[in-house]
Amino acid sequence: MRSSRMIPPARVLLPLLLLLAAGCTDAYKPVIIVHGIFDGPKELETLSGFIEEAHPGTEVILIDLLNYRSSMEPMWKQVDKFGKVIQSIMQRSPEGVHLLCFSQGGLICRGVLSLIPNHNVHTFIALSSPLAGQFGDTDYVSRVFPDRAKTKVYVFCYNKLGQKLSVCGYWKDPHHTSAYLRHNIFLPLLNGEKPHSNMKEWRENFLRIKKLVLIGGPDDGVITPWQSRYDCPPPDLTVKLLLSDLIINLLHIFTRTNNSDQSSVFEQNRT
Repeated sequence: MRSSRMIPPARVLLPLLLLLAAGCTDAYKPVIIVHGIFDGPKELETLSGFIEEAHPGTEVILIDLLNYRSSMEPMWKQVDKFGKVIQSIMQRSPEGVHLLCFSQGGLICRGVLSLIPNHNVHTFIALSSPLAGQFGDTDYVSRVFPDRAKTKVYVFCYNKLGQKLSVCGYWKDPHHTSAYLRHNIFLPLLNGEKPHSNMKEWRENFLRIKKLVLIGGPDDGVITPWQSRYDCPPPDLTVKLLLSDLIINLLHIFTRTNNSDQSSVFEQNRT
């Protein structure tokens, strides 16, 4: 991962991000944060602190669940577990909540929002999340598959055993689309690429949110291709896309201080 450029103080930039979610309310809604792969709540404490500093009195909840190696559990299992925790928070927050989800957590949150019919999430913010799938040799992929080139990962992922690994649930190899659709039991269903009886209900559940904020960029160092986000959001949903290096550098400060049209996008990453 490339080193961050000089940027303005985070305390100046963070309110810009939060303004996308806050709206004109008398009190700030609780912010629920879901970590990414190989992370836990500890990696997001800095982000939580900035939110509380920028908006004193805001309740920020870092979900302590399926951390680090446990983040490799199957995606639907994680959706179920995180969903139960998020539901319990929403039940005690009748005014609504904001959902801030990083990396793999963005897909988990999408699953939660699709499956819960009565959720009260106002704004869903996905930070560098592979909403359209992953296909690339980034740091975390190398940690999961240290001896495999990206062109060979499908051999492991597209079967019952591979689908027990979270990354395989959203691994989308453009060379093997038929195998992806046939054997992947998570992303094709969530994206509606594989027709199923719950498609209409999942869409309606997801559309209960008022705002969708997608944050990503070519220097995020996490997702490949970096454009892998919800490229075709419903037209009746307010969507904000933040694709600047400035926001990505800010994201690095928050979460990685010590680490380093859709078909055409995946075609560019075939080699």
